[in-house]
Amino acid sequence: MTCLKSKDLFWYGLIWITTTLVFMLAAFGNCATYLIQKRTDRTTTWSFDVGYVNAAACGIYGYSLVVPVAFYFLLRYLGSNASLIRFWCMWGYSLSIFIPTAFLLLIPVEILRWIIILVAGTASSCFVTLNLTSYIGGSNDLRMMMIAAFLLQMALAIFIKVWFFP
Repeated sequence: MTCLKSKDLFWYGLIWITTTLVFMLAAFGNCATYLIQKRTDRTTTWSFDVGYVNAAACGIYGYSLVVPVAFYFLLRYLGSNASLIRFWCMWGYSLSIFIPTAFLLLIPVEILRWIIILVAGTASSCFVTLNLTSYIGGSNDLRMMMIAAFLLQMALAIFIKVWFFP
């Protein structure tokens, strides 16, 4: 699970995975909204809500850029030898599980959708947390940062479910 030990880090995580996720959330979020409306009102017609693209872009790109920077500066302040580029790549790659999850969230069973997003959020959170262990010593302050990273990833997963797949 900790695959980010290579010196040849690729920017795919930050650039391509986040961009793919933005468009997948916008497309599948629109589809899910249409399918839910169609189940309750048979006369509903398809209309693409471009607001999903804006929300996905702001939410995903903002999260992918700001959260790693915050963790970088906090860890540097606490004396850790953190790498901003490594953090951007790590958080970008942690979002890859949400791409197939967006497709699975089209399933019209609400309890199953919640289980899917919580499993994906947990997997993504574990990926980030396990990769942060190389920067964390025995300090309780630094362990709190691992918990914060886990909770932030879970918050992102819940945001994806609530905002794009109501």
